[in-house]
Amino acid sequence: MSNRTLGLDDRLYDYMLDHSLREPDLFRRLREETAKDSMSVMQIAPEQGQFMALIVKAIGARRCIEVGVYTGYSALSVAAALPADGRIVACDISEEWTNVGKRYWEEAGVVDKIDLRLAPAVDTLDQLINDGQSGSFDFAFIDADKVNYINYYERCLELLRTGGLIVVDNVFWSGDVADPGIDETEDLAAIRAFNDHVTNDERCDLSMIPVADGLTLARKR
Repeated sequence: MSNRTLGLDDRLYDYMLDHSLREPDLFRRLREETAKDSMSVMQIAPEQGQFMALIVKAIGARRCIEVGVYTGYSALSVAAALPADGRIVACDISEEWTNVGKRYWEEAGVVDKIDLRLAPAVDTLDQLINDGQSGSFDFAFIDADKVNYINYYERCLELLRTGGLIVVDNVFWSGDVADPGIDETEDLAAIRAFNDHVTNDERCDLSMIPVADGLTLARKR
């Protein structure tokens, strides 16, 4: 028994996957293709994708935002969990990486649910706000350049309805956020600043959880 969160060694992590992960073969193939890329560290964990899909179903989400698509695993996970009329506005700047995802989205039959916008995400989010879509989204996932995390968060919070949920990735930064002795890079400084920003944000209900590299869940009040 424990009254605090357990660390996962390889044995316990494998047990968790064996007893909870229900990853379709198509999803696994996308992960395996992505693993060959030099930037595959940006790939989310399969249990994280499944967790986000569960959240989307639990809150009855229909309109979603994704900031940072990479090769499309997270968008695939969320799109597959959405109802037939569900849609994701997916923000990225790389045609090369998102083209990988498109092949799998098409095979999964969810490509029509994903509105991919290749432009700086701040510009895309500002355009949604300017188009009068504030308060109309149910769910947002942020996993892009860390220096803009607060900018992304603020815009997503504006776009979400009351009760909508933002999920933010990499808030542990491999544990470096809690190490005062480590040399602070620009990304680490940005993650720490974001974590401080959300901790003190009374506009949301908050939980930071040890899934993958750390997830922050912020529910708009």
